[in-house]
Amino acid sequence: MPFTPFHMGPGIAVKALLQGSFSLMVFGWSQIIMDLQPLWVLLSGHGRLHGFSHTFAGATLLTLLAAITGKYLAEPGLAISGIAAKQKPVRIGWLVALLSAFTGCFSHVLLDAIMHPDMRPFYPWLADNGLLGILSIDNLHRLCLYSGLLGAALFYGRLFAEECENPYTSPVRRTALLESEQSSWKSKTTIANYQAPKRLGRSA
Repeated sequence: MPFTPFHMGPGIAVKALLQGSFSLMVFGWSQIIMDLQPLWVLLSGHGRLHGFSHTFAGATLLTLLAAITGKYLAEPGLAISGIAAKQKPVRIGWLVALLSAFTGCFSHVLLDAIMHPDMRPFYPWLADNGLLGILSIDNLHRLCLYSGLLGAALFYGRLFAEECENPYTSPVRRTALLESEQSSWKSKTTIANYQAPKRLGRSA
């Protein structure tokens, strides 16, 4: 892929299907980790553009790295971005982190192997790239783009359907109600603290 974001399309589609059993942030982080080695080669001018990191063997090792680091980066990231309520932070399970990182790293190798002739995805077992050209570059880009659009439509369509079916149990509504209740509680506490001195003065 010429740009890492193209890899996000299939991840969005998987997120729409698995919902909370899949972390799109860990998936996205794995894409960044996968392209660090090619980025270094482009900047330094030394090494193989798609080297060991772009093999299935390398992707296995990077899956562990992406899962461990991605879990601890994604959890505060969800809170800072406002996706998760600060009062109820999201905890990403290790199985979810591993599945998301595995999907990200292995799909990255698969998609790049279809496009780049210097790829050796099955190294060190095979030196040939049997995946090269099974799809045209244009169709490969369409696959990534359309899967992302379809995944986004399914994901937000499901959220909208849940909101319409039961607005008081949908995640968006629960967050809004929680924030409303906390705001109301703070207001009542402020009023009570303001009235307390007056009551003491009357009793005196």
